[in-house]
Amino acid sequence: MLQKKPSRRGLSTIAGLCLTLALIIVYVVLEQRGGGDGQPAGPSGGTPAAVGSEVTASLSKLVVAQELAMTGYSREKFPHWDTNKSEHGFGPEYVQYAKCTTREVMMLRDAEGAVTLDAKTCDLKVGKDGGWRDQYGVLDPKTGQLKPYKFITDPSSVDAEHIVALAEAWRSGAAKMDEDTRRRIANDAINLVASDPTPNRSKGDQDAAHYLPPGAFRCGYIDRYIKVKIKYGLSVDSDEQAALRTAVDDCIAQGGFK
Repeated sequence: MLQKKPSRRGLSTIAGLCLTLALIIVYVVLEQRGGGDGQPAGPSGGTPAAVGSEVTASLSKLVVAQELAMTGYSREKFPHWDTNKSEHGFGPEYVQYAKCTTREVMMLRDAEGAVTLDAKTCDLKVGKDGGWRDQYGVLDPKTGQLKPYKFITDPSSVDAEHIVALAEAWRSGAAKMDEDTRRRIANDAINLVASDPTPNRSKGDQDAAHYLPPGAFRCGYIDRYIKVKIKYGLSVDSDEQAALRTAVDDCIAQGGFK
């Protein structure tokens, strides 16, 4: 008995279903890598945008107080880089990197493209198209416009930036805290981000009243800055509080938050 050959229409339908399935698989892979929206994972570490109403509510939880003196401060009083313990908050997807430092895990989290971290040796390898895209942004002093965001492929050329600078944490109350609390501030996943050295050096140890990123990470930075301050009971001064309130309102108005 002769078998009937499939019609062209049937073949087209099967091809269409295969293409759809392939696109779904690609979408899922991108979502898992943190780039499902077509944007690099970048310094957000793949975290979702903050909810504006929640960030606004968090502002009222900040303790307003005059900054403490820098007397006695040194970076060594904030022990880092610690090994990747669960208390630092990188999440279950990074638990296999328990032998690696928080800096190394942060570098993996904030990378895009082919970047791997060996869980045994903690060697960071950058493959084709792998690297770190800065989203802090740098303003051109002549035009006042943002310069192109840097894409860095050499891990040694990436800064591990503390969103709440360690010196700022000291002035905001960490000077009176024990060393273990200061260790957690220095290694907290929320407080760490991969950065181009240029904006990191421009910021220095300034608080939010004197520095906020001009680029794409501005609203994410503000959200995480507030979270760190609240989590560790760090205070803000009155200028800092006013600057944060204005910045949060701007992010809401511009759609930087949900």
